[in-house]
Amino acid sequence: MRLKATIAYNGVKFHGFQRQKSISNTVVEQLERALSSIGIQSRVYGSGRTDRGVHATGQVIHFDIPIFWQQKPLQQLKEHLNAKLDAIVFKHIKEVDRNFHAQYSAKTRIYRYIIKRTPPTVFEREFVSYYTIANKRKMEQALHLYIGTHDFSYFKKEGSVTTTNIRTVKAIKVKEIKNYYIIYLYANGYLRSQVRMMIEGALKVANSKITLRELQEQIDYKRKHFTTLAKPQGLYLHRVIY
Repeated sequence: MRLKATIAYNGVKFHGFQRQKSISNTVVEQLERALSSIGIQSRVYGSGRTDRGVHATGQVIHFDIPIFWQQKPLQQLKEHLNAKLDAIVFKHIKEVDRNFHAQYSAKTRIYRYIIKRTPPTVFEREFVSYYTIANKRKMEQALHLYIGTHDFSYFKKEGSVTTTNIRTVKAIKVKEIKNYYIIYLYANGYLRSQVRMMIEGALKVANSKITLRELQEQIDYKRKHFTTLAKPQGLYLHRVIY
């Protein structure tokens, strides 16, 4: 039986979501250890990787369970797994068709980035990013440039290998709540560190470190004007739509 689960995790506690050769403290490896401890020997597949320090409130995974667990309520499985895990929580689990794949079946991935314009409290430091934003309108203009289908080759981490660097950003929305800006990004997929670099570009425009024209040149894969990334603390994989 194949199961689809929605999980949340504190990314500060892990070296990213994806399995790595030399590091064992990743989200997927913690999940597989928890499953193995209750007799489920299955690989875990996620809707997409998140970098070290990046959180998730709606990461989707799938895995397969043996006959023994098929005879038990899914709520019991959820409780067992949550008792085994630290900094990861299973929110929902349900049975899906054997053809379902957490990554390849996904249609839209929504990321959320939280910016605080005043210094964060000690309780917020792991979960928001602190930036001074000189011009909100310019930031929103910059974010709007990303919408559409583009070759995002200049918006990925060096050394990452992909079959194509073309991605479609469907929408970007900005909400202002007191001292916070909350940015929502909707796309069919993202390159490694793409979201953080997109946010960084918009922040540079807002603070007059690059121009809208220069950002457009980088989006158009004509000239690279920056390679830095926005801080990971404010970034969340918010939701995945199938």
